[in-house]
Amino acid sequence: MEALAVRLSGLDPYVDGAMRIVAFYDTLMRRRVDLPALARASAGLAECVVGIAVHGTGRSLRMAPDGRAAATPPSPASTTVPVTLDDEEIGAVWLERAAGSPPNALDDVLLDRLAIAAAAALERYGPARTTMADPALVELVISPDSDEAARARALRLLGFAADLPVRVVAVRSEVPLDRIGGMICPSRPVKAAPLAGVGVLLATTVDPAAFPADVRAGVGEAASPDLSWRQARTALRFTGERRPVVLHAELGALALLAEVPRDALRANPDVAALARLAGRPDEMATLDVYCATGSLRRAAELLHLHHSSVARRVEQLGRALGLDLTGPAGLTRARLALAAWRLLDE
Repeated sequence: MEALAVRLSGLDPYVDGAMRIVAFYDTLMRRRVDLPALARASAGLAECVVGIAVHGTGRSLRMAPDGRAAATPPSPASTTVPVTLDDEEIGAVWLERAAGSPPNALDDVLLDRLAIAAAAALERYGPARTTMADPALVELVISPDSDEAARARALRLLGFAADLPVRVVAVRSEVPLDRIGGMICPSRPVKAAPLAGVGVLLATTVDPAAFPADVRAGVGEAASPDLSWRQARTALRFTGERRPVVLHAELGALALLAEVPRDALRANPDVAALARLAGRPDEMATLDVYCATGSLRRAAELLHLHHSSVARRVEQLGRALGLDLTGPAGLTRARLALAAWRLLDE
């Protein structure tokens, strides 16, 4: 291999330079250098300021060719390359060449090798803050068929300490799972994987208020991950436009509805009557808000309507459903029917 490299380098100066860069970074990686040492060595090689940023921690460093932290304000990056680990972008590396200076033909090679070396350093010294995980390991953690020894080993391989609780979140969203994980659990371990069309998040802590918009999420509460996963899936079924994030602990007796067979829910007269209104979004929104508040005036405030308009809508809804929505019994039936309808409409 070395003889081939020598022959290739003799044919093309670019190949010679590229192979020297590869050998340079191979040496740094064998020496197990950390990020500051990597940035210093790269700045000396590139003869310009080199930057390394780590997304998960917000850490960023810039080194000058003299081996010291760059004292000048950051300049626009002349070339940038992402740092990836396990197919997840965890950072970036870049060069800050002076404006007007011609780009070096080997800059792309240098940055590619720097990105690889930075990923190796982050994985070795941490925290790399990767979120995406092997779906097989995640499934082993949440499966009810896993024995406790296998579950504990899978959690250990995912980076969770034995003494840390793990909560499970079920997610439906177009937002990338790694982004959601970083938002709801920014400072402690979190892992994610897609399973059977549902995103799974394993986290040591969960901030329900930190979920981004347009995310539907159910949060389990049990100490056992397999039971917490079942709770999370149940809570996810109760989510809706007005309540996109549901904690299983907040469902109480409503969670029992999830145990009722779908055919039985569908055949219930209240649910069937509600299903006939499903094509009228304004009326469904009014019913949803009124059932949640139990007050015409409060519902009017949330819907930005006059309370008399809401009262008229509620009266019409009551006739369509065959319920007296102004009384406690009718309101309770409407609330249960709404919850059951959501379970059919997940």
